[in-house]
Amino acid sequence: MSIHRLFVRKRAEFAREGANVKATLRDRLAIDVDAVTIYERYDIEGVSPEELASARNLIFSEPPVDEVFDTLPVPEGAHVLAVEFVPGQYDQRADSAAQCVQLLTHGERPKVATARVIAIKG
Repeated sequence: MSIHRLFVRKRAEFAREGANVKATLRDRLAIDVDAVTIYERYDIEGVSPEELASARNLIFSEPPVDEVFDTLPVPEGAHVLAVEFVPGQYDQRADSAAQCVQLLTHGERPKVATARVIAIKG
């Protein structure tokens, strides 16, 4: 099976963490920043496209609060940083997602890896 990748971000009215990072960059580091957008990236291996479609808005996101993308929607002129766990380091978000997908599909536990992607514009 192939590896499926999802990007999840909070809707603008719920994106408090991005606003806090922007304020920190502007106030404490004196860096002129227009916008900061934080995405959670999920790499899922071991599920079919149909299983992923059912898990997309049930496990990997909350539809009223989050937006889900198959490709990263990077604004023009933004700088992108990605942070992920070191191989072998425990990733609670990935483990929980894998357990939930296994419960949903009643099959083998998929491999899930996560990363935080930060897009900084300005």
